[in-house]
Amino acid sequence: MSPRRSYDQYCSAARALDAVGDRWTLLIVRELFGGPRRYTDLHADLPGVSTDVLASRLKDMERDGLATRRRLPPPGAAYVYELTARGRELLPVLQALGKWGESELGERRPTDAVRAHWFAPPLLRALTGEGLVEVRLGEGDFHLYVGAEDGPVYGDGPAPAEPDARLVLDAGTGTALARGELGLAEAVRDGRVTVTGDGALAKELREVRDRVSVPGAGGSADR
Repeated sequence: MSPRRSYDQYCSAARALDAVGDRWTLLIVRELFGGPRRYTDLHADLPGVSTDVLASRLKDMERDGLATRRRLPPPGAAYVYELTARGRELLPVLQALGKWGESELGERRPTDAVRAHWFAPPLLRALTGEGLVEVRLGEGDFHLYVGAEDGPVYGDGPAPAEPDARLVLDAGTGTALARGELGLAEAVRDGRVTVTGDGALAKELREVRDRVSVPGAGGSADR
C-alpha cells in the first residue's frame, strides 16, 4: 500500500482532504451509504473509475478507518465493503457538497451517466422526520431511510417493507429537484410528485398540498 499523502498543513480542512480529497473517494462513500457493496457493484455504479484506482481507494479508506471489508456468510461467500461509524459521519459533508454543486449541474450531457439512487441525497435533504420512503423514477426505483442514524440511508429497488410514503415523479422533476430549481414541497403542491402512504411522512407531504387547496390559502389546486 502506498504511503498516505498529506498536505502537511496544520488545518482541519487540510487533514480532512488528506483522507477524502483524492478523486473518487467521496463518490465511493456516496455509494456505500446504500449499505454493504461488493467490489463489482461499486465498479458498476462508478462509471469511469479504473479497477486499479477503485482498489487503491478502497484500501486507503480501510487504512484511514472510513470503510471495512468483510466476508458474507454462505451461500453469499463474497467480500463486501461498508462504511464505519467514522465514514458515516461524512453524510452531512456529502449533502452540503451536493447542495453547493446544484448550480453546477446544468443540462445533462450526452456523456453523463445517471443512476436512480443518485437522486437520493437531494430528497434526503428535503425530508424531515423518520421513516421509510419508496421513490419511483423513470430511471428506476430506490428507497430512503429518512432520519437513519446508523446503517444505510438508501437502497436500490422497492422498499423492503411497507413504506411510510411512496413518491412518484418523472425524470424532469427529479432533475429540477437535484438542481435546486424546485423544492419538494413545491413539487408536491404542483402535482409533480404524487404522494401515497399512511405514514407520518406521507401525511406531512400531503398537508403541504392540501394547504394551498383551501380557498384563500394561496392556491386553487383541486383536492
